[in-house]
Order: sequence, then C-alpha cells, then structure tokens
Amino acid sequence: MGKKRVMLPAERIDLSAVKYEPQVLEAPHLTGLLFKLFVKMIEAPFIGSLIIYHLKKQNKMVETLQYTEIPEGPMFKPEFPPQEPEQGVIVVDEDGKPEDRVESALKCLPHYDPVSCSLGDLASTFQYWKIRDYAYAYRSRIVTPSTVAERIISVVEEYNNKSPPCPLVISFNAEEVRKQAEASTLRFEEGNPISILDGIFMAIKDDIDCYPHPSKGATTWMHEVRSVEKDAVCVSRLRSCGVILIGKANMHELGMGTTGNNPNYGTTRNPHAHERYTGGSSSGPAAIVASGLCSAALGTDGGGSVRIPSSLCGVVGLKTTFGRTSMEGSLCGSGTVEIIGPIASSVEDAMLVYAAILGSSPVDRIALKPAPPCLPILSSPVTADGLGSLQLGKYTAWFNDVHSPEISDKCEDVLNLLSKTHGCEVIEIVIPELHEMRTAHLVSFGVETQCSLNPDCEDGKGMRLTHDTRTNVALFRSFTGSDYVAAQCLRRRIMYHHMEIFKKVDIIVTPTTGMTAPVIPPSALKFGETDLQVTGYLMRFVIAANLLGLPAISVPIGYDKQGLPIGLQLLGRPWAESTILRLASAVEELCGKPKKQPASFYDVLKMELK
Repeated sequence: MGKKRVMLPAERIDLSAVKYEPQVLEAPHLTGLLFKLFVKMIEAPFIGSLIIYHLKKQNKMVETLQYTEIPEGPMFKPEFPPQEPEQGVIVVDEDGKPEDRVESALKCLPHYDPVSCSLGDLASTFQYWKIRDYAYAYRSRIVTPSTVAERIISVVEEYNNKSPPCPLVISFNAEEVRKQAEASTLRFEEGNPISILDGIFMAIKDDIDCYPHPSKGATTWMHEVRSVEKDAVCVSRLRSCGVILIGKANMHELGMGTTGNNPNYGTTRNPHAHERYTGGSSSGPAAIVASGLCSAALGTDGGGSVRIPSSLCGVVGLKTTFGRTSMEGSLCGSGTVEIIGPIASSVEDAMLVYAAILGSSPVDRIALKPAPPCLPILSSPVTADGLGSLQLGKYTAWFNDVHSPEISDKCEDVLNLLSKTHGCEVIEIVIPELHEMRTAHLVSFGVETQCSLNPDCEDGKGMRLTHDTRTNVALFRSFTGSDYVAAQCLRRRIMYHHMEIFKKVDIIVTPTTGMTAPVIPPSALKFGETDLQVTGYLMRFVIAANLLGLPAISVPIGYDKQGLPIGLQLLGRPWAESTILRLASAVEELCGKPKKQPASFYDVLKMELK
C-alpha cells in the first residue's frame, strides 16, 4: 500500500521552498524484435497489467494519481480569467471572410522589398522564400503557380519512390494539385488573385480533413471506418484564400509520438540530417516547410506536436490558445489539449496563415469566452519599441535541464540580446509541481485519445496499429476514471500557478526542446521504438501550453556544433497570440541570419530578383 500524501491548497505553497527536481523517466529503450516481444507482453492479460503498473509506479504516477489528496476541484477544460487587452494590435473579425483577415495581417507587416528578399548566392547566404516573395513573383509574371506546382510534384514523387521509404506526403494526387494551380494561374493572369495566399502551396497533416484525401492519421485503416466528405473548417478557410493544398503530410501514427517514426509509410527524415528524426508528431509538415517545398503547413499540437518538429527542423511553429481555432474536421477534435496550428518558414508567414484559420467554434465561444482575436502591428517602429515593456519569465533550473548546454546557452544568448537591444526585462520565476503537470497531461491526453479509439480497438483495429502506438494504448487503457478526475484537479492547480506567474511576467521563455534532433536507430524503421528518455527531453518544456491551453511559439535561433537547429519557445497568457508573435518576430530579426541551408532543400520558386 502507498502512503497517503496531502497537498496544500495551491495558494498556500511557499515558492521559496520549491526545489527543482530533474526529470528522470524510468523505462527501457527498445527497438526491433525485442520491442515487438515487449508489446506482446504488455498486451497479455495478466503480465501486461503488472508491467504497466510497475512502470507507472517507478515514474511516480501511482503516487500522484491514487495516493494524493488534491484540495482543488477538477477543471475538465481550460478555464481562463479575464485578460487585459493587448497593446499595439489590430482586432480582426473572426466571423468575417478569411481573406479579409489575411489582408489585415498583410497591412501589419513591415514594408516588402523584393530585392532584399532574394535568395541570392546560396553558397554564401541562405534564407527561405516567404509568402510575399511568391506573391510578388506571380504578380510580376516571373513564374506561375502551375510552374511551381510541377517542381513540387517532381520532388514529392521522388520522395515517394525512395528506399527505404521516407515520404513527406502520404496522400497525394498530382492532377488535383495541377487543377488547383491552373485555377490560381488563371486568376493571376486576369489580375484578380483572391488574397496574398493565392497560389501559396501548403501541406495538411494527415489527421486534418482535406477533401478529397482520406484522413488516416498515418494508420493503415482509419479511412476504412471514417470517411471524409468535406474540408476541415481550418482547411476550408485556407482554400477560400486561394491556397493550393498539395495533400496529406506524413506524421507519427495518431499523434502518439514525438519523433515522427512511422513504420506504416516510412519515417520522414530531418532535412538538416537525413539520419535524424524530424520530431513529431507533425513530422511531414515540418520537413516539407524546412525543405523549401511549401511556405507553410498545418499541424496539430496535443503535446508539442507543432513546436517539437518545428524546433528540430529549424522553422516556426505556432500553437494557438485552446479554442482559438476550430477543430471541426480533425481526428483529435474531441480532446481538451489539442489545437490546429501553422508551421512556416518565418514568423510573418505563420501570422498570415494564422489570420486565415483563426475563429472559434460556436461551442468554444460559449464555454471559453475568447478575447477578440488580434494581430500585432509589426510595420511601425513605435510598436517595436513596445517590446521594452515586456517582462520575460525564466525558471533557470528548468531552463538549464537540457541534454547539452549548447541549447540553454544559445537560448540564454537570445534573452541577453532582447534585454540589450529592446530593453526586455528577464525575471526569475519558479514553476512548482512540474512532475504533476506532466502526469496530468499524460492522463488527459491518453484517456481522451483512448476514448475516441475504443470502438475501433474493440473491433480488432487496435492490432493493426504500430508497436509504439500499441504501447501507448496499453498505458492509456490502464488509467481509471478516478485517475482522469485527479488529473483535472491537478490541471486546476497548475493553472493557478501559471496565472500567478503571469501577474508578474508577460511571457515565459524556455528552450523549445531539451535536445536537438535525435538519430534514427536503423532497427527502429521496421517496428518502431520506445525511448522515454528521448521523449522526456523533447517534451520537457512544451506541456503547459497543452494542459492549460496557453498560446506558444517556437522560433529557430541557431544551431549546435553538429549544425542541428535549436528553437526558443515563448509561452504567453491566454489569447495573447499577438504578444508572442511580436516577440517572436523580434527574436527572428536578432537570430535569423545567417541561416544554414538544409542538406535536403528544394528551391521550387527559382526566382532571381534583380
């Protein structure tokens, strides 16, 4: 029997007595046939329960969920106190046309100079083409969407024929892409593009509906039990702006992993190092953007799944406030930790896509009472000066708990630059109960995911899942109703701690991940792998945004000694997307050059700007 533990009410915790405990996850690293055997054992009726219970006990989950008296009541969905209006912003109409919001976002951006945006000599300098570069090229008749489409089709088909397989896109129809590109080309020829996003190519993660493609969640069977009749709401908004949708991007099966490993279709490789993971679960979207094929992509984020691969691939990933964008038409639309968000090669492109897709569902407007959506005005030096009033929170012991000090040192350098250049003040903070936060998130995500999968798993489809997904399912099935309620009580406590911190600071700053892109073990390609040490490092800093529904963004800030990208995460107050976008833009300006061209990069625009 465990010993009962009684928690003090959250408001009575003495923060000066809180000591940071480094995260140590106890579980074996398994790949290949040994992993296959382990999965058979944990799925066995009696021995499986014993193994799962032992792992949970080793990692203090049993103590936290079953032997702890939590004084707070449950919070089954993020609940936010009223927030002060953001400064230096414009308010946009979430009920209006997406193309009108995109036009408003465009007016917020700095002046566009096509010459300064040239790729130039790739041997000496490198930067990604932005959405405005494509729009300029199309309007100037330098290139057409149809020409770019042929280049993208060629690369996608090349990837789909590689051995071993490592596809970027797992549902693709070249004729469908050509048809969209031809329509866009015609609009430019007639001088009537719909918006700045007209003719912009984007990929959609395979757990978001994009008609006529199936949504399989990168399984081998989801399309057999769930048909796609129309676009997800977010995808429909992009299409109405003229976006060309190239197909469904690869992902970690059902979003249940942080590496992007997928034996079903092949594991997407990191464009910076082919032998390394992209991060997950939005592996395909991040790799597609990082390799230059698309300016942006849509991913989902239930446990860092937009931010982790963005960090590992050296691009920008925005996780919006829970409820800011509609989840209708996604496989993960019934949970309380997931959002749909953009991955892009720059902050301004992430902002343009965000403007198109934002808009809460009717249910969330009633339940969450979202603040009006805003966009930061980045076009005026006056609003840039407003950065000096920002107070940035840093929990040093946590900030430095990384695999290599190169990561924390690089992030620390950025904080110093922000202080020196813009006058931002860095304030030391303490975040208590990080272990409890991780446990509460795991139980919330796990139980909600399992609830949606139960009918199909009971029907035998569960045995057709990959081995690492089956490992997760075995763990998720072990959680009880009382475990789930305990996790929601912890959610309320953790929300209280963070809202108290946000009375003192505007943004909490951390590395995005605790390590750069991990190597793919060759033995993991066929059967997958389980490596909770890697998972712990990759998820270390991303959990709060999901459990509490807070907005966060990952911005690339440089590289480690191996040339692998490092990301900085900015975690904001509820509904404060504008504030984190503004600071992210400043970080990008300070750290964005020189960029390193990924080993796998495709210049599909091929534009010389004189």
